Amino acid sequence: MSTQPIDATTTSAWQDLSEHESTLTPDLRGWFADDPGRAERLTFQLADLHVDLSKNLVTDDTVALLLRLADEVGVADRLQAMLRGDHINVTEDRAVLHTALRRPAGAQPALVVDGQDVDHDVQEVLEKVSAFADQVRSGAWTGVTGERVKTIVNIGIGGSDLGPVMAYEALKPYVQDGLEVRFVSNIDPTDLAEKVKDLDPTTTLFIVASKTFGTLETLTNARLARDWLWDKLGTADDDTARNEAVAKHFVAVSTALDKVAAFGIDPTNAFGFWDWVGGRYSVDSAIGTSLAIAIGPDAFRDFLAGFHAVDEHFATAPAERNVPLLMGLLNVWYVNFLGAHTHAVLPYAQYLHRFPAYLQQLTMESNGKSVRWDGEAVTTTTGEVFWGEPGTNGQHAFYQLIHQGTRLIPADFIAVANPAHPLKDGDTDVHSLFLANFFAQTKALAFGKTADEVRAEGTDEAIVPARVFSGNRPTTSILAASLTPSVLGQLIALYEHITFVQGVVWGIDSFDQWGVELGKKLALEVAPAVQGDAAALESQDPSTKSLIATYLSLRS
Repeated sequence: MSTQPIDATTTSAWQDLSEHESTLTPDLRGWFADDPGRAERLTFQLADLHVDLSKNLVTDDTVALLLRLADEVGVADRLQAMLRGDHINVTEDRAVLHTALRRPAGAQPALVVDGQDVDHDVQEVLEKVSAFADQVRSGAWTGVTGERVKTIVNIGIGGSDLGPVMAYEALKPYVQDGLEVRFVSNIDPTDLAEKVKDLDPTTTLFIVASKTFGTLETLTNARLARDWLWDKLGTADDDTARNEAVAKHFVAVSTALDKVAAFGIDPTNAFGFWDWVGGRYSVDSAIGTSLAIAIGPDAFRDFLAGFHAVDEHFATAPAERNVPLLMGLLNVWYVNFLGAHTHAVLPYAQYLHRFPAYLQQLTMESNGKSVRWDGEAVTTTTGEVFWGEPGTNGQHAFYQLIHQGTRLIPADFIAVANPAHPLKDGDTDVHSLFLANFFAQTKALAFGKTADEVRAEGTDEAIVPARVFSGNRPTTSILAASLTPSVLGQLIALYEHITFVQGVVWGIDSFDQWGVELGKKLALEVAPAVQGDAAALESQDPSTKSLIATYLSLRS
C-alpha cells in the first residue's frame, strides 16, 4: 500500500468529472421521463435496507466516472489495509479495527494484528459485558443495600456518550421493563444534577466510560456522582461504607485499571477496549455496556450482526452495487463538484431523533481535516456539515431552505415501514400518514413545481414566483421494515463506511482527531484565571481577559 495518498485532483477521473460537471444540466424530471428504468437501476438492497439513489443529481456517466475515481485513488486497497489491521491511522500509528468488534465468534481466517489475537480479545470482552448485563437484568447484581438496579447512569463524553445515547433512544422498545438508562456528558453541573435529582441511590448504577480514565469532563462528573451517592446513602464519614458503596454502584469502561482502582471501582468490574477503536466508532465495543444491559446480550449481538452485514457488503459487493461506496462518492460529487457545504439527515422515525447528532461526530470529527495523512495540505475541499431533525418536525422548521433556498443541500431520508406503536386516528393509520410526508418530500424536492403548474391552480400572478419550486434538490431514501437492533447496526455501519470512502478520496486520516486537543489544553491553562488567579488573568489576550473579568464580576 502506498504510504502517500494519491492526489485525487491529479487523476484522469477527477479531470473528466470536472469536465462532465461543466456540461451537465441536472434535470430529474426529464431524466425520469426519458428513462423508465432509472429508479430500478439506482435502487439497491443492503442487508435489510432498501436504498434508493435515483433522485440524486447523477447520470450513468456520472456514476461511472465516480467509480473510476474510487479505483484511481485506491479505495479498495485502503479498505483491505484497514481490514488487515495495517496502521492506516498514520498520525497515531494505529490500526483501525472497529470492524473487528462485530466479527462473529469463530470468524475465519482469524484476525491477528501486531501479535494480538484480535478475535479472541474482542469475544472475551463481549462475553464479560454480556455476563455483567445478565447479572444486572436478572437482579443478581444488587446495590449496597441489596436492592436490584433500576437506573443506569452512563457517564462519558463524545463517542462514549453519543453512540450509547443514540442507540438507547433508537431501541427503547427493546429495553427491559423496570430498567432505565440516563446519560451524563456535559461538564456543566446542570447535566448531572438534573439526571440524578429524582433517583434512588440504592437502585442506581453508574458506568464511567473513559478509555484512559482521565477525560476531564467524565472524571469530574464521576467524582460529582460519587459525592452524590455518598451523601444520599449517608456514608460521607465512614470510609468502609464509602468504599463498599462505590464498589457496588460504579463500574468502568476503561483500560487504565490502576486509575479505576484508585477511584474505588473494583478492576474486576472494568470492561476494556483498545487503542484501535476510535471513540466515535466504539458504540459496538464495551462502550455499549449500558446498551447491552438495557436491551440484553442477545439483542446486542443482533446489533453487532447488523454492523457485520454491512461490513461484508462493503468488502465484497461489486463496485457498481456497493452502497457505502456509491453513497460516499455521491458526497464527494456534491462537495467537490457541485459546491455543497452541508448534508441533511432526516429520519422519519422518532426513535432515531439522536441519529443526526451521532453522525455529526462520526463524519465531522473524521473528515474535518485540512492536511492529508502524509502531512501535506489537502488539494481540495474536505468534509461537510451534517445536521438534521426527525420527521415532520423538520418540515415545519428548516425545509424551506432545502426546497427554495439558494444553497444545494443533499439530504438522506430514513424511514421504517412498521412502527413500534401502530396507532390510529379514527380510521386513519397515523404511521401511513406520517410516511406519506416521507414520500412526498423527496418527490417535491426532486421534481418541484413549475410556474405554469402554479398558474394552473389559479394563483395570482404576483405571487407565482414565490410558489415555484425549482426541483433538482438531491435526496437519498433509505427504507427498512422495522427499527430493530440489526437495522440500527446496519445504518451506523453504512455511514461509517461512507465516511471512510470520502476520507480516502481526500487523502486524509479519518481516524485521528487532533482538532479537539488545542481547546482542551487551553482550557486547563485558562482555568486558574477563571478561578481568580490574578497573574493568570493578566497573561490572557485582551478579549479573553475582558470576558473572564466580566464573568468574575457577574459571578460575584
